[in-house]
Amino acid sequence: MRVLIINSGSSSLKFALFDMARVTVLLSGTVERIGEADSNSTFRCYSTGGDVTEQKQRLPVADHPAGLEQVLAYIEAKRPGTMQALHGIGHRVVHGGERFQAARLVDAEVLSQIADMVPLAPLHNPANLAGIKAMRRLWPRLPQVAVFDTAFFRTLPAHAYRYALPDALYQDHQVRRYGFHGISHQYISRQATEYLQPQNTLRLITLHLGNGASAAAIRDGVCIDTSMGMTPLAGLIMGTRCGDIDPALHFYLARTLDLDLNQIETLLNQNSGMKGLCGVSDMREVHRLADQGDARAQLAIEMYCYQICKYIGAYNIALDGLDALVFSGGIGENDAVIRQMICNKLSVLGVLVKQQTSLTDETDIMDIGATDSKVRVLVIKTNEALEIARQAVSVIDKNSPP
Repeated sequence: MRVLIINSGSSSLKFALFDMARVTVLLSGTVERIGEADSNSTFRCYSTGGDVTEQKQRLPVADHPAGLEQVLAYIEAKRPGTMQALHGIGHRVVHGGERFQAARLVDAEVLSQIADMVPLAPLHNPANLAGIKAMRRLWPRLPQVAVFDTAFFRTLPAHAYRYALPDALYQDHQVRRYGFHGISHQYISRQATEYLQPQNTLRLITLHLGNGASAAAIRDGVCIDTSMGMTPLAGLIMGTRCGDIDPALHFYLARTLDLDLNQIETLLNQNSGMKGLCGVSDMREVHRLADQGDARAQLAIEMYCYQICKYIGAYNIALDGLDALVFSGGIGENDAVIRQMICNKLSVLGVLVKQQTSLTDETDIMDIGATDSKVRVLVIKTNEALEIARQAVSVIDKNSPP
Protein backbone atom coordinates (compact mmCIF):
# COMPACT_ATOMS: atom_id res chain seq x y z
CA MET A 1 0.00 0.00 0.00
CA ARG A 2 1.54 3.27 -1.14
CA VAL A 3 0.51 6.77 -0.11
CA LEU A 4 1.74 10.10 -1.46
CA ILE A 5 2.05 13.00 1.00
CA ILE A 6 1.98 16.59 -0.24
CA ASN A 7 2.94 19.58 1.93
CA SER A 8 2.34 22.69 -0.15
CA GLY A 9 3.82 25.86 1.39
CA SER A 10 3.61 29.48 0.32
CA SER A 11 6.68 29.20 -1.95
CA SER A 12 7.71 25.57 -1.56
CA LEU A 13 6.44 22.06 -2.05
CA LYS A 14 7.46 18.96 -0.10
CA PHE A 15 6.47 15.40 -0.91
CA ALA A 16 7.05 11.88 0.39
CA LEU A 17 5.98 8.55 -1.08
CA PHE A 18 5.42 5.92 1.62
CA ASP A 19 5.20 2.17 1.44
CA MET A 20 2.83 1.73 4.39
CA ALA A 21 3.21 -2.05 4.44
CA ARG A 22 6.85 -1.57 5.52
CA VAL A 23 6.37 1.97 6.90
CA THR A 24 9.26 3.26 4.81
CA VAL A 25 9.87 6.21 2.52
CA LEU A 26 10.47 5.31 -1.11
CA LEU A 27 10.87 8.82 -2.53
CA SER A 28 10.91 12.31 -1.08
CA GLY A 29 11.86 15.80 -2.08
CA THR A 30 11.38 19.54 -2.01
CA VAL A 31 10.69 22.15 -4.66
CA GLU A 32 11.74 25.57 -3.38
CA ARG A 33 11.39 29.22 -4.43
CA ILE A 34 8.28 28.52 -6.48
CA GLY A 35 7.43 31.51 -8.67
CA GLU A 36 11.02 32.78 -8.71
CA ALA A 37 13.64 32.60 -11.45
CA ASP A 38 16.04 30.57 -9.29
CA SER A 39 13.59 27.79 -8.32
CA ASN A 40 15.39 24.61 -7.29
CA SER A 41 14.45 21.05 -6.51
CA THR A 42 16.01 18.25 -4.47
CA PHE A 43 14.66 14.72 -4.94
CA ARG A 44 15.70 11.56 -3.09
CA CYS A 45 15.19 7.89 -3.91
CA TYR A 46 15.65 5.34 -1.10
CA SER A 47 16.69 1.73 -1.72
CA THR A 48 15.70 -1.23 0.43
CA GLY A 49 19.31 -1.38 1.61
CA GLY A 50 19.15 2.16 2.95
CA ASP A 51 21.13 3.83 0.17
CA VAL A 52 19.93 7.24 -1.01
CA THR A 53 20.24 8.63 -4.52
CA GLU A 54 19.89 12.40 -4.63
CA GLN A 55 18.99 14.49 -7.66
CA LYS A 56 19.18 18.28 -7.71
CA GLN A 57 18.08 20.65 -10.44
CA ARG A 58 17.53 24.35 -11.00
CA LEU A 59 14.57 25.09 -13.23
CA PRO A 60 12.05 27.93 -13.12
CA VAL A 61 8.85 26.69 -11.46
CA ALA A 62 6.06 29.13 -12.21
CA ASP A 63 3.50 27.92 -9.69
CA HIS A 64 2.42 25.00 -7.50
CA PRO A 65 0.79 23.01 -10.35
CA ALA A 66 4.07 23.23 -12.27
CA GLY A 67 5.95 22.06 -9.17
CA LEU A 68 3.61 19.11 -8.74
CA GLU A 69 4.06 18.12 -12.38
CA GLN A 70 7.82 18.08 -11.77
CA VAL A 71 7.28 15.89 -8.69
CA LEU A 72 5.00 13.48 -10.55
CA ALA A 73 7.48 13.20 -13.43
CA TYR A 74 10.19 12.23 -10.95
CA ILE A 75 7.92 9.65 -9.30
CA GLU A 76 7.06 8.11 -12.66
CA ALA A 77 10.72 8.01 -13.68
CA LYS A 78 11.82 6.29 -10.46
CA ARG A 79 8.72 4.20 -9.69
CA PRO A 80 6.79 3.63 -12.94
CA GLY A 81 3.08 2.94 -12.45
CA THR A 82 3.05 4.24 -8.85
CA MET A 83 0.32 6.82 -9.36
CA GLN A 84 -2.06 4.34 -11.00
CA ALA A 85 -1.70 1.96 -8.04
CA LEU A 86 -1.68 4.60 -5.32
CA HIS A 87 -3.93 4.07 -2.28
CA GLY A 88 -4.44 7.80 -1.93
CA ILE A 89 -2.92 11.22 -1.31
CA GLY A 90 -2.60 13.04 2.01
CA HIS A 91 -2.31 16.83 2.18
CA ARG A 92 -1.15 18.97 5.10
CA VAL A 93 -3.53 21.87 5.76
CA VAL A 94 -2.42 24.39 8.37
CA HIS A 95 -5.75 25.76 9.56
CA GLY A 96 -9.01 23.89 10.02
CA GLY A 97 -10.64 26.41 12.36
CA GLU A 98 -13.45 25.04 14.49
CA ARG A 99 -14.96 23.00 11.66
CA PHE A 100 -12.40 20.23 11.33
CA GLN A 101 -11.78 18.09 14.38
CA ALA A 102 -10.01 15.37 12.39
CA ALA A 103 -8.67 14.55 8.94
CA ARG A 104 -11.29 14.60 6.18
CA LEU A 105 -11.74 13.09 2.74
CA VAL A 106 -11.58 16.00 0.29
CA ASP A 107 -14.70 16.95 -1.65
CA ALA A 108 -16.12 20.23 -2.94
CA GLU A 109 -17.59 21.11 0.47
CA VAL A 110 -14.31 20.49 2.29
CA LEU A 111 -12.46 22.63 -0.25
CA SER A 112 -14.93 25.44 0.27
CA GLN A 113 -14.58 25.23 4.04
CA ILE A 114 -10.77 25.26 3.85
CA ALA A 115 -11.07 28.39 1.71
CA ASP A 116 -13.24 29.92 4.44
CA MET A 117 -10.28 29.52 6.82
CA VAL A 118 -7.98 31.68 4.66
CA PRO A 119 -8.46 34.80 6.85
CA LEU A 120 -7.13 32.76 9.79
CA ALA A 121 -4.06 31.54 7.86
CA PRO A 122 -3.54 33.88 4.89
CA LEU A 123 0.01 32.69 4.18
CA HIS A 124 -0.64 28.96 4.43
CA ASN A 125 -4.17 27.89 3.53
CA PRO A 126 -4.11 29.35 -0.02
CA ALA A 127 -0.93 27.38 -0.76
CA ASN A 128 -2.41 24.24 0.82
CA LEU A 129 -5.50 24.67 -1.37
CA ALA A 130 -3.38 25.17 -4.48
CA GLY A 131 -1.70 21.81 -3.90
CA ILE A 132 -4.97 19.97 -3.29
CA LYS A 133 -6.71 21.47 -6.32
CA ALA A 134 -3.77 20.73 -8.60
CA MET A 135 -3.62 17.08 -7.53
CA ARG A 136 -7.38 16.71 -7.92
CA ARG A 137 -7.10 18.01 -11.49
CA LEU A 138 -4.19 15.73 -12.30
CA TRP A 139 -5.57 12.62 -10.53
CA PRO A 140 -9.32 13.15 -10.02
CA ARG A 141 -10.09 9.51 -9.19
CA LEU A 142 -7.57 9.15 -6.41
CA PRO A 143 -8.98 9.66 -2.87
CA GLN A 144 -7.37 12.68 -1.26
CA VAL A 145 -7.34 13.52 2.44
CA ALA A 146 -6.82 16.86 4.20
CA VAL A 147 -4.92 16.50 7.49
CA PHE A 148 -5.17 19.62 9.65
CA ASP A 149 -2.41 21.04 11.82
CA THR A 150 -5.00 22.50 14.19
CA ALA A 151 -7.15 19.38 14.61
CA PHE A 152 -5.10 17.86 17.44
CA PHE A 153 -5.93 20.90 19.58
CA ARG A 154 -9.69 20.70 19.12
CA THR A 155 -9.80 18.88 22.48
CA LEU A 156 -8.68 21.97 24.40
CA PRO A 157 -11.24 22.92 27.07
CA ALA A 158 -12.89 26.34 26.79
CA HIS A 159 -10.91 27.70 29.72
CA ALA A 160 -7.71 27.00 27.73
CA TYR A 161 -8.76 28.17 24.25
CA ARG A 162 -10.86 31.25 25.05
CA TYR A 163 -9.36 34.73 25.36
CA ALA A 164 -10.58 37.30 27.88
CA LEU A 165 -12.10 39.44 25.12
CA PRO A 166 -15.70 40.47 24.39
CA ASP A 167 -17.76 37.34 23.82
CA ALA A 168 -18.89 38.54 20.37
CA LEU A 169 -15.33 38.30 19.07
CA TYR A 170 -15.45 34.57 19.69
CA GLN A 171 -19.09 33.95 18.75
CA ASP A 172 -19.03 36.00 15.54
CA HIS A 173 -15.38 35.92 14.48
CA GLN A 174 -13.93 32.75 16.08
CA VAL A 175 -11.19 34.67 17.91
CA ARG A 176 -9.62 31.97 20.12
CA ARG A 177 -6.54 29.83 20.65
CA TYR A 178 -6.15 27.23 17.88
CA GLY A 179 -2.57 25.97 18.23
CA PHE A 180 -0.21 24.75 15.52
CA HIS A 181 2.38 22.01 14.97
CA GLY A 182 -0.49 19.67 15.88
CA ILE A 183 0.53 16.96 13.43
CA SER A 184 4.00 16.85 15.01
CA HIS A 185 2.69 16.88 18.59
CA GLN A 186 0.25 14.09 17.77
CA TYR A 187 3.00 11.96 16.25
CA ILE A 188 5.36 12.62 19.18
CA SER A 189 2.73 11.73 21.76
CA ARG A 190 1.84 8.54 19.90
CA GLN A 191 5.49 7.47 19.76
CA ALA A 192 6.04 8.33 23.43
CA THR A 193 3.01 6.31 24.48
CA GLU A 194 4.13 3.27 22.47
CA TYR A 195 7.62 3.53 23.95
CA LEU A 196 6.62 4.08 27.57
CA GLN A 197 3.62 1.72 27.59
CA PRO A 198 2.05 3.32 30.67
CA GLN A 199 0.08 1.18 33.08
CA ASN A 200 -2.33 3.97 33.98
CA THR A 201 -2.55 7.57 32.82
CA LEU A 202 0.25 9.26 30.89
CA ARG A 203 0.85 12.97 31.37
CA LEU A 204 3.15 14.38 28.71
CA ILE A 205 4.63 17.74 27.85
CA THR A 206 5.83 17.69 24.26
CA LEU A 207 8.22 20.31 22.90
CA HIS A 208 8.46 20.91 19.16
CA LEU A 209 11.60 23.07 18.97
CA GLY A 210 12.70 24.21 15.55
CA ASN A 211 12.72 27.55 13.77
CA GLY A 212 9.11 27.59 14.95
CA ALA A 213 8.56 26.32 18.47
CA SER A 214 5.61 25.19 20.56
CA ALA A 215 4.73 23.22 23.67
CA ALA A 216 1.71 21.01 24.37
CA ALA A 217 0.21 19.47 27.49
CA ILE A 218 -1.21 16.02 26.74
CA ARG A 219 -3.09 13.61 29.00
CA ASP A 220 -3.65 10.07 27.66
CA GLY A 221 -3.22 11.24 24.06
CA VAL A 222 -5.64 14.18 24.46
CA CYS A 223 -4.22 17.69 24.28
CA ILE A 224 -5.46 20.05 27.00
CA ASP A 225 -3.30 23.12 26.30
CA THR A 226 -0.73 24.45 23.84
CA SER A 227 1.50 27.50 23.61
CA MET A 228 0.65 28.86 20.16
CA GLY A 229 -2.55 30.87 19.92
CA MET A 230 -4.87 32.15 17.24
CA THR A 231 -1.70 32.47 15.15
CA PRO A 232 1.73 30.76 15.33
CA LEU A 233 3.22 33.97 16.78
CA ALA A 234 2.27 33.29 20.40
CA GLY A 235 4.07 31.23 23.01
CA LEU A 236 7.76 30.32 22.95
CA ILE A 237 10.60 32.42 21.56
CA MET A 238 11.35 31.24 18.01
CA GLY A 239 13.86 31.84 15.24
CA THR A 240 12.28 35.05 13.97
CA ARG A 241 9.01 35.23 15.97
CA CYS A 242 8.76 37.00 19.31
CA GLY A 243 6.49 34.59 21.17
CA ASP A 244 4.53 36.03 24.10
CA ILE A 245 4.70 39.81 24.49
CA ASP A 246 2.59 42.56 26.03
CA PRO A 247 -0.31 43.09 23.56
CA ALA A 248 -0.16 46.84 24.19
CA LEU A 249 3.29 46.87 22.60
CA HIS A 250 1.55 47.21 19.23
CA PHE A 251 0.08 50.56 20.23
CA TYR A 252 3.41 51.79 21.58
CA LEU A 253 5.21 50.86 18.35
CA ALA A 254 2.57 52.57 16.25
CA ARG A 255 2.66 55.79 18.29
CA THR A 256 6.38 55.99 18.98
CA LEU A 257 7.88 54.68 15.73
CA ASP A 258 4.95 55.54 13.45
CA LEU A 259 4.72 51.93 12.24
CA ASP A 260 1.63 50.72 10.42
CA LEU A 261 0.00 47.32 10.98
CA ASN A 262 1.92 45.59 8.19
CA GLN A 263 5.23 46.88 9.51
CA ILE A 264 4.43 45.73 13.04
CA GLU A 265 3.36 42.30 11.77
CA THR A 266 6.62 41.98 9.82
CA LEU A 267 8.63 43.09 12.85
CA LEU A 268 7.04 40.52 15.18
CA ASN A 269 7.00 37.61 12.71
CA GLN A 270 10.19 38.04 10.70
CA ASN A 271 12.59 40.25 12.63
CA SER A 272 12.10 39.24 16.27
CA GLY A 273 12.85 36.11 18.29
CA MET A 274 16.49 34.97 18.22
CA LYS A 275 17.12 37.11 15.14
CA GLY A 276 15.89 40.21 16.90
CA LEU A 277 17.86 39.48 20.05
CA CYS A 278 21.25 38.69 18.54
CA GLY A 279 21.05 39.12 14.77
CA VAL A 280 20.81 35.46 13.69
CA SER A 281 17.87 33.04 13.73
CA ASP A 282 19.66 29.68 13.34
CA MET A 283 20.37 28.24 16.79
CA ARG A 284 23.68 26.83 15.57
CA GLU A 285 24.81 30.34 14.72
CA VAL A 286 23.51 31.64 18.03
CA HIS A 287 25.65 29.05 19.84
CA ARG A 288 28.67 29.99 17.74
CA LEU A 289 28.30 33.65 18.70
CA ALA A 290 27.66 32.78 22.36
CA ASP A 291 30.80 30.60 22.47
CA GLN A 292 32.77 33.59 21.15
CA GLY A 293 31.55 35.67 24.07
CA ASP A 294 28.72 37.56 22.37
CA ALA A 295 26.59 38.80 25.27
CA ARG A 296 23.48 39.23 23.11
CA ALA A 297 23.63 35.61 21.94
CA GLN A 298 24.21 34.38 25.48
CA LEU A 299 21.17 36.33 26.68
CA ALA A 300 19.08 35.02 23.75
CA ILE A 301 19.84 31.40 24.74
CA GLU A 302 19.04 32.12 28.38
CA MET A 303 15.72 33.76 27.44
CA TYR A 304 14.87 30.89 25.07
CA CYS A 305 15.33 28.24 27.75
CA TYR A 306 13.67 30.33 30.46
CA GLN A 307 10.50 30.78 28.40
CA ILE A 308 10.29 27.06 27.69
CA CYS A 309 10.71 26.26 31.40
CA LYS A 310 7.92 28.69 32.31
CA TYR A 311 5.54 26.78 30.04
CA ILE A 312 6.67 23.43 31.40
CA GLY A 313 6.02 24.66 34.93
CA ALA A 314 2.55 25.90 33.99
CA TYR A 315 1.65 22.68 32.18
CA ASN A 316 2.87 20.62 35.13
CA ILE A 317 0.06 22.29 37.10
CA ALA A 318 -2.46 21.91 34.26
CA LEU A 319 -1.73 18.17 34.07
CA ASP A 320 -1.67 17.65 37.87
CA GLY A 321 1.85 16.35 37.56
CA LEU A 322 4.17 15.14 34.85
CA ASP A 323 5.18 11.65 33.75
CA ALA A 324 7.35 12.44 30.74
CA LEU A 325 8.95 15.39 28.97
CA VAL A 326 9.57 14.95 25.25
CA PHE A 327 11.94 16.97 23.06
CA SER A 328 11.51 17.05 19.28
CA GLY A 329 12.07 19.26 16.23
CA GLY A 330 15.45 20.29 14.80
CA ILE A 331 16.65 21.92 18.03
CA GLY A 332 14.94 19.50 20.39
CA GLU A 333 16.42 16.49 18.61
CA ASN A 334 19.95 17.76 17.99
CA ASP A 335 20.86 20.46 20.50
CA ALA A 336 22.09 18.70 23.65
CA VAL A 337 23.19 22.01 25.18
CA ILE A 338 19.68 23.50 25.02
CA ARG A 339 18.17 20.28 26.39
CA GLN A 340 20.65 20.24 29.26
CA MET A 341 20.00 23.89 30.13
CA ILE A 342 16.25 23.32 30.18
CA CYS A 343 16.47 20.17 32.26
CA ASN A 344 18.87 21.78 34.73
CA LYS A 345 16.20 24.41 35.46
CA LEU A 346 13.62 21.65 36.00
CA SER A 347 15.38 19.85 38.83
CA VAL A 348 12.67 21.22 41.16
CA LEU A 349 10.25 18.91 39.32
CA GLY A 350 12.58 15.97 39.75
CA VAL A 351 13.90 16.10 36.19
CA LEU A 352 17.39 14.63 35.97
CA VAL A 353 19.24 13.67 32.79
CA LYS A 354 22.32 11.63 32.03
CA GLN A 355 25.20 12.51 29.72
CA GLN A 356 23.54 13.53 26.47
CA THR A 357 24.11 12.70 22.86
CA SER A 358 21.99 13.44 19.79
CA LEU A 359 19.77 11.25 17.69
CA THR A 360 21.36 9.46 14.75
CA ASP A 361 19.90 8.43 11.40
CA GLU A 362 19.33 4.97 12.87
CA THR A 363 17.71 6.18 16.11
CA ASP A 364 14.19 7.57 16.38
CA ILE A 365 13.81 7.62 20.18
CA MET A 366 16.38 8.29 22.87
CA ASP A 367 15.78 8.01 26.63
CA ILE A 368 17.98 10.64 28.31
CA GLY A 369 16.46 10.57 31.80
CA ALA A 370 18.74 9.58 34.66
CA THR A 371 17.84 6.42 36.56
CA ASP A 372 16.74 8.47 39.57
CA SER A 373 14.77 11.06 37.58
CA LYS A 374 11.14 11.38 38.73
CA VAL A 375 10.15 12.33 35.17
CA ARG A 376 10.98 10.34 32.06
CA VAL A 377 12.84 12.47 29.51
CA LEU A 378 12.73 11.43 25.86
CA VAL A 379 14.07 12.75 22.59
CA ILE A 380 11.88 11.68 19.68
CA LYS A 381 12.51 12.32 16.00
CA THR A 382 9.31 13.84 14.65
CA ASN A 383 7.83 12.64 11.37
CA GLU A 384 4.91 14.77 10.27
CA ALA A 385 4.78 13.14 6.84
CA LEU A 386 4.32 9.68 8.37
CA GLU A 387 1.60 11.00 10.70
CA ILE A 388 -0.21 12.49 7.68
CA ALA A 389 0.15 9.17 5.85
CA ARG A 390 -1.31 7.20 8.76
CA GLN A 391 -4.26 9.54 9.11
CA ALA A 392 -4.85 9.56 5.34
CA VAL A 393 -4.94 5.75 5.19
CA SER A 394 -7.34 5.62 8.15
CA VAL A 395 -9.75 8.10 6.53
CA ILE A 396 -9.59 6.42 3.11
CA ASP A 397 -10.22 2.97 4.58
CA LYS A 398 -13.17 4.23 6.65
CA ASN A 399 -14.74 5.78 3.55
CA SER A 400 -14.12 2.84 1.23
CA PRO A 401 -17.08 0.66 0.28
CA PRO A 402 -17.22 -2.68 2.15
